[in-house]
Amino acid sequence: MTTTSLPPAGLALRPATPDDAPAVRDLLNRVDLLEIGRAETELHEVRADLEHPGTDLSRDSWLLFDGEELVGYGLVRDRSGGERIDLDQYVLPPYQAEALHLFALMEHRAAEWAAANGASRAVLHLLLNTRPTLDTPAIRRRGWERVRRYHVMARRVGPRSDPAPVPPPGVTLRDCRSEEDRRTAHRLEEEAFAGHFDHHPRGFEQWWRDIDGARLDWSLTWIATLEGVGDAAVLRTRDDRAVHGWADRLGVLPAARGRGVGGHLLRHFFAHYAALGRDRVALGVDTANATGALALYEAHGMTTDFAVDTWELVLPVPEVLPAPPVFGA
Repeated sequence: MTTTSLPPAGLALRPATPDDAPAVRDLLNRVDLLEIGRAETELHEVRADLEHPGTDLSRDSWLLFDGEELVGYGLVRDRSGGERIDLDQYVLPPYQAEALHLFALMEHRAAEWAAANGASRAVLHLLLNTRPTLDTPAIRRRGWERVRRYHVMARRVGPRSDPAPVPPPGVTLRDCRSEEDRRTAHRLEEEAFAGHFDHHPRGFEQWWRDIDGARLDWSLTWIATLEGVGDAAVLRTRDDRAVHGWADRLGVLPAARGRGVGGHLLRHFFAHYAALGRDRVALGVDTANATGALALYEAHGMTTDFAVDTWELVLPVPEVLPAPPVFGA
């Protein structure tokens, strides 16, 4: 297949290149402003997607232009090595029909990728704000369904309100600046999230690529050890967002839950970022999480900032894929 197919009338369509990262960032921030009232997309996030070693931009990305103006962006990502394929799609509101053209191209590429992975079906996932600019009835007609909701929760922090916490008895923390501890962080994440929705097992090398491990500050990831259990929990955070400090993952092994470990890591996160000069921190949580994570965050003063939904489309993977659809088909 080609990645451009037939562009909508009057518009131009081409693959992205790493040099397009600033323009893509600006488009995503225009959508952010419409959906949550502020620009939240950082240039390094877009570059990480466009420069990911597992992405072939010539086949996995699309930029839609109206003259010189970038009005749409699509990206297909395989992070599972199997049936699960992730999509990113951003189109300005006046271009809803053109958005469906991008969906057709991305869906075809996702099925193609799942087939190459040896899967019998393609399970496509897309994250959308709960109040999106996208025409969601139109994608429902394509077979997409909303399957999960996540809240982005935030909290103000400061040196006076968030001093370094006293650990519960038997709990100690260390950061992950050593190679051995990074591998331990990976193992703890895999074990802690094994039963969670949308979790797919990853070996260390794939996990490292997916989280862009070479660019992370590993002094901001902490492992909690609990007496009698050993290494029992991990909290991976990052300080590379302008709006807030961010917690990527907080996972506690089943054997350590209910013993104050997660709460201590959370308070340590607040205190550490307050000491760094941050006044706000945030994280994302699955509202249907069975481990009580949402209640934990609320009990520690975090409130919902905005919410996003996971949308899913399941496609059969034929042995021979048809040609990609063209606009208007």
